[in-house]
Amino acid sequence: MEEFPVRTVEGLCLGTSLAISGLFFYIYRKKRKTVDKLNEAPHINLDRKLADLLNVTPGKCLQYVVIEGAVQPVGEPLRSQYQEGSVGVVQKLMLREHKLVWNSLAHTWMDSERVLHQRVNAVPFSLVGSDQANVRVLCPLEASELKMEILHEKFHQATYGFTDIVGQYLSGEKPKGQLETEEMLKVGATLTGVGELILDTDQVLKLRPPTDGSEYFLSTADFETLRLEQEDQAVVWRVLASVFALAGAAVLLWVGCRYYRSLRVCWEQERLKREFERLGAGGSGSGATQEGSREQETPLENDCVICLTQPRSCVLLDCGHVCCCYNCYQALPQPTCPICRQAINRVVPLYQA
Repeated sequence: MEEFPVRTVEGLCLGTSLAISGLFFYIYRKKRKTVDKLNEAPHINLDRKLADLLNVTPGKCLQYVVIEGAVQPVGEPLRSQYQEGSVGVVQKLMLREHKLVWNSLAHTWMDSERVLHQRVNAVPFSLVGSDQANVRVLCPLEASELKMEILHEKFHQATYGFTDIVGQYLSGEKPKGQLETEEMLKVGATLTGVGELILDTDQVLKLRPPTDGSEYFLSTADFETLRLEQEDQAVVWRVLASVFALAGAAVLLWVGCRYYRSLRVCWEQERLKREFERLGAGGSGSGATQEGSREQETPLENDCVICLTQPRSCVLLDCGHVCCCYNCYQALPQPTCPICRQAINRVVPLYQA
């Protein structure tokens, strides 16, 4: 029995598809777990009764809750560098370079960008609800889905002369310019927080990343929008994992079908070999007694046209020529008839009366 034949390209495709499918499935399971926790998370009203609720809760901690409130700084807020009068609690300044890079495979210019400079500033802030009840937000930069408002966006076009153009074609890079942006989580914005709610020793309510490793969310969207976005992401990862798993299964099925076809060819060759050996053994006695007379009368009348020693023992189809023995047929470099050069589709034993 031959070993299972997997070519290098097939093995590479199979391994890559299964590895990518496994990675996507892991991300999907993680995202699905996050969605399940969001569906089970209780919604807590931000009011003065919240501190009393945590006082009677074991450990003064709620593991995973949803809470909404308005953003208010604890101290002095951050001020925008480009928009007068805009204040916030989280500020992101970014400078990105945009350029065209020559792709030798596609023979075209492709857009590319890289971050030249990024700075994030943050000040302590709280979520304020009714009755001026507030919850201090901890580690806001570790939260997911924190999308801030863009206050400033300006593109600085690159300028270059003739020598710069020549250098660009030689280097394969064309600078387009630099994009300058400022994003800010403004004071007064409504924020949805999903995390672990605790009552500190100084009787201050705090929202922090969950200690059990669950995902921490701070979003300017409402909770239902946040939940639907996470569900959509889970569906995307599941579809990608399924697609790559099916691709791996298709490669494996292709290899299996090719292996089965090769086995059928081997089985047919073994059957023919046993048939020819049986015919040769059956006619060996009469062949031995008539060998002398056959050689004297017509020495080449029934001999194989290739080896000229063994009798012709097989019929080549579809042409029908009887011209060689089975051993010489197996030794043919190409499956073509030695007489007419027609392709040999199959071979059958020659039965002589």
